[in-house]
Amino acid sequence: MSEKKIKKNEERCALQDILTIIGGKWSMSIIYALFPGKKRFSELERLIPGINTRMLVKELKNMEANGIVVRQVFATVPPTVEYTLTVKGQKLEPIISQLMQWGVEFVDKEAAILK
Repeated sequence: MSEKKIKKNEERCALQDILTIIGGKWSMSIIYALFPGKKRFSELERLIPGINTRMLVKELKNMEANGIVVRQVFATVPPTVEYTLTVKGQKLEPIISQLMQWGVEFVDKEAAILK
């Protein structure tokens, strides 16, 4: 019985760790925008409606620290910065795509019912 409790606690901890890494309000949108390939900072701002510059910087720093994105700076004036997904970040594509499908299938219908 105590082994089941330990396993459930470990699973909860793993889930909390996952949510810490990709659970930010904008994280999945940023990752989704990077699936096709590298993007400049300004491109990401345009691709993600509603995000402000401060929040984009914060989320990108968090994802970089957690090994989800790579930030590459080019010595130009003004500096050019590009972001790409790491292998770890690319492995999120099927998961996020499935969440997207689930949202299209159920979330829009739920919102229509609530209106």
